[in-house]
Amino acid sequence: QVQLVESGGGLMQPGGSLRLSCAASGRTASIYRMGWFRQAPGKEREYVAAIRWSGSITYYLDSVKGRFTISGDNAKNTIYLQMSSLKPEDSAVYYCAADSRATGGSSYDYWGQGIQVTVSS
Repeated sequence: QVQLVESGGGLMQPGGSLRLSCAASGRTASIYRMGWFRQAPGKEREYVAAIRWSGSITYYLDSVKGRFTISGDNAKNTIYLQMSSLKPEDSAVYYCAADSRATGGSSYDYWGQGIQVTVSS
């Protein structure tokens, strides 16, 4: 089993920045890649970004390209999502996820509890 704990969310004004962290514990050696998802009220979950545990960046949602950066620190079993130039439409609950099956796409088998990000003036 893998446990994931997100941190770093909160309230930010439009144009501001936030950094989310996700710490993994348990069977971290089984992780192939990790990702971030988000879900706003009344909307479908969006696949925001992903990174392989080897460090190569694999995916960004079009609407966050150039504004969000995903990175990882293997020594700390932690990934980050640096979010800049935030927009109100970035407001959502953000979820960290881990994939141990390498099935591809947006299929992940471990999830964090989610953390709220609100962008508002």
